[in-house]
Amino acid sequence: MLQARLRRRISRLVTESAAPPALDIVTFGCRLNALESENVRALAADAGVTDTVVVNTCAVTAEAVRQARQTIRRIRRERPNARIVATGCAAQTEPDTFAGMVEVDHVIGNAEKLAPAFWQGLPRQERMVVSDIMTLRDSAEHMVDAFDSRTRAFVEVQNGCDHRCTFCIIPYGRGPSRSVPMGAVVEQVKRLVASGHVEVVLTGVDLTSYGGDLPGNVRLGDLVARILRHVPDLKRLRISSIDSIEVDTTLLDVFASEARLMPHLHLSLQAGDDMVLKRMKRRHLREDAVRFCADVRARRPDVVFGADLIAGFPTETDAMFDNTLAAIDDCGLTHVHVFPFSPRKGTPAARMPQVARQTVKARAARLREAATRRLAATLAAAVGTTTEVLAEEEGRGRTPHYLPARLAGVPAAPGALVTGRVAAVDNGTLVVEGVAA
Repeated sequence: MLQARLRRRISRLVTESAAPPALDIVTFGCRLNALESENVRALAADAGVTDTVVVNTCAVTAEAVRQARQTIRRIRRERPNARIVATGCAAQTEPDTFAGMVEVDHVIGNAEKLAPAFWQGLPRQERMVVSDIMTLRDSAEHMVDAFDSRTRAFVEVQNGCDHRCTFCIIPYGRGPSRSVPMGAVVEQVKRLVASGHVEVVLTGVDLTSYGGDLPGNVRLGDLVARILRHVPDLKRLRISSIDSIEVDTTLLDVFASEARLMPHLHLSLQAGDDMVLKRMKRRHLREDAVRFCADVRARRPDVVFGADLIAGFPTETDAMFDNTLAAIDDCGLTHVHVFPFSPRKGTPAARMPQVARQTVKARAARLREAATRRLAATLAAAVGTTTEVLAEEEGRGRTPHYLPARLAGVPAAPGALVTGRVAAVDNGTLVVEGVAA
């Protein structure tokens, strides 16, 4: 499934030059899109592209598409002479929508945006260049050797999805599942660590399907074990959103035994009711998710879980919703991303009996309230404990459990690992002060 951060990080400026003519990239959606924007930035810069804004879109919800279009119109008002290139999943799945915008100069697909030849020939390219993503068979091997920040780096190890969840348009924006060979991933992580990165996040569209297209019957757990074994200087390794039903035993064993693998797992859960899950065409039931969380917690008691949850899926009754609401406590979720259901044209769920929008919004609000309560409890429980914070900008950072933290009285440059005592919680953020002995 698509990375969990699709839900609300709808617009993020990945790179910004001081003054026009500039090459800017605006990114919507997931970590994978953010990573690919770094690749686009490097490719376009190498090709000498200037006075251009690339809008890397997201297709997961109709709202994401709407905001991308709105942003494009704003960019045109602010930079009337710049070239605007629309790309990403929404440009891939509905290219005519963006080609119909007078503000857009080029519409390119997800494959084309990572092709050096496209950027080298940009002034001569046709207005719309979008190939059939379903024919793509490359290994998703698009590597970035450095990020602007020396704290956290993302490594794409998998792309595409072979599943067909009834609500999801993303397979048609990303194509079939493809994995990067383990050796290439390990070498990439080595380069990132050598360039000063402290934490690496493995990312993909359907991450736990990793290895299915590679020889040797390798799985995600094999990749994680090899990275930790062959890159001893890597301080922190994280895994982005996973499908719990696909998790292999090697990954569970490594998660239980390796402290450098951060104790935070984000689950592509989507619902907590069996009938809804069946109608979504998910591969797990409610009991599977609850049991998975209990089993992992038994192996590593300090683990925290996040999850994606959809509110108001078609045919969802009050009782079905209550099961999803209860799953937040039953699974012990801390980081919850709530998506109000959004029908995507071309998906089976868009043709199912829809829940009233007012009800969808109300259910989403209740899920967010429960999620806020759970997160607040987790933050409060951390007060008085000792934790390690990866410092980022302005004295802020993240703990191993991906809890936001502010360093108080602890001078630390971005990229430093600081161990301190959690003194308080301030506006949803841990306050970490002093340095533990």
